[in-house]
Amino acid sequence: MERPAGPETPRQKIPWWVVTTYFAEGFPYSLVRQISTVFFKDAGASLQSIGLTSLYGLPWTLKFLWAPLVDSFSTKRRWILAAESVLLALALVLAGVSTLTAALPLAAVVFLLLAVTSATHDIAIDGYYLETLDRTGQARWVGFQAGSYRLALIAGGGGVIALSGVTSWPLGFLLAAAILGTLLALHAVILPATERPRRPAVEILRFLARPATLGILGLVVALGAGLRWALARPELAPLRRLAGALSVPGWITLALFAALAVMATRAPAIKRRLYASDSTYALAFVDYLDQRRVGLILAFVALYRTGESFLLNMAYPFLHDIGVSRAAYGVAYGTFGVGASIVGGLVGGALIARWGLRRCIWPFVLAQNLLNLLYMLMAWKYQAIFQHPELGRADLRLVTALIVAESFGAGLGTSAFMVFIMRTTRPAYKAAHMAIATGIATVSSTLAGVLSGFLASALGFTLYFGLTFAATIPAMVMIPFLPYLDRPREERGSGEVKLEG
Repeated sequence: MERPAGPETPRQKIPWWVVTTYFAEGFPYSLVRQISTVFFKDAGASLQSIGLTSLYGLPWTLKFLWAPLVDSFSTKRRWILAAESVLLALALVLAGVSTLTAALPLAAVVFLLLAVTSATHDIAIDGYYLETLDRTGQARWVGFQAGSYRLALIAGGGGVIALSGVTSWPLGFLLAAAILGTLLALHAVILPATERPRRPAVEILRFLARPATLGILGLVVALGAGLRWALARPELAPLRRLAGALSVPGWITLALFAALAVMATRAPAIKRRLYASDSTYALAFVDYLDQRRVGLILAFVALYRTGESFLLNMAYPFLHDIGVSRAAYGVAYGTFGVGASIVGGLVGGALIARWGLRRCIWPFVLAQNLLNLLYMLMAWKYQAIFQHPELGRADLRLVTALIVAESFGAGLGTSAFMVFIMRTTRPAYKAAHMAIATGIATVSSTLAGVLSGFLASALGFTLYFGLTFAATIPAMVMIPFLPYLDRPREERGSGEVKLEG
């Protein structure tokens, strides 16, 4: 029987499980999102098939759909260990499959299973972090989240690919399995037990077999088939091109945000009905919507990273055009930039824990957003190189300083954003609420991915980078009106928004 662990010690020692769990969160993501495309290319897949690997991102977009199950059954610790056991097994299967002549069909299935399991693993880790640490600890160690996650992406996208290139794919996947196995063994020992088990995990099958659940799944499949049939009609070719530009994950993200916005602002009767259903699954969603100023919260979460997303989408194309090589950019961003963002996150978390979110949010947000203007100044400084490449190249030291400054500011801004998201969660549905909030946060990156190229081509880089700063203004305007800057949601009672009307 697992017993809850005691409170954090006064000395505030670093909880190293934060480092290992968020490394474990990022590592399988890198296997799926970074390594799958390289593996498919080496295995002789067509460009169309390689492009379809972007669909492996769907489980991270859709994870809010099964996040309430992680809250309702067993414990987050057990979910983490179970998911890591499956990830280890799948990595070993990949090592075996990669030795086959016709590896692609089987590997495609294994990567899909890796994606679903990894997304579930993310849900459990985020919920466990909120469950195990108090609010001060959550703020203090938030920088360790981002830093460990980024290091995992480097280890997966760099280390595994490098080894596979020097030796073979089977050995590369065996290295991945060894890392996952080490993390599993470590977590089985060091993860403190912080929850009492809820409903037994075996009851999940009973929940999934309910007529209502099967009916909803059938409706979703029917709608998807109908939409696919409709888009195949010749007269809808323009709409089909638009749908292809936004991508399936992008449309799902926007649909989620639209549905939540409608429910939050226009459907109190729906909320009453969901409360009356006494379904823990439904309650997880309606409880997130039933809080003060929820429309403002949804808009802020969706728009917060808009400027940063626009910037990152065009940063390398701009630097390439002023003479920065891919290798130089990789060193500047992948080494110095990542290091600066990690330091920024650590500093941000420590300062928020000490001074509070309300005092820190404005300096951190300005540090993140104002630095976009440095890109505009650099584009203006080097605009002659665009027309006359023979004039030379940009100063690499200046470029590196720009990347380091922007990455450090982004680390500060991310720490404030993550602490705010955590404060919008409720104890009973921590994993589900984090999955909902992080899903909404992808709206800006989705829109930036579609629009950035068109805007940069139309405006030129100088005006475009000015636009990236302008895109940060709507979220900043909302800050004075946000709730939970002083205290988290749970300390204000359980019904911030009563079901009126």
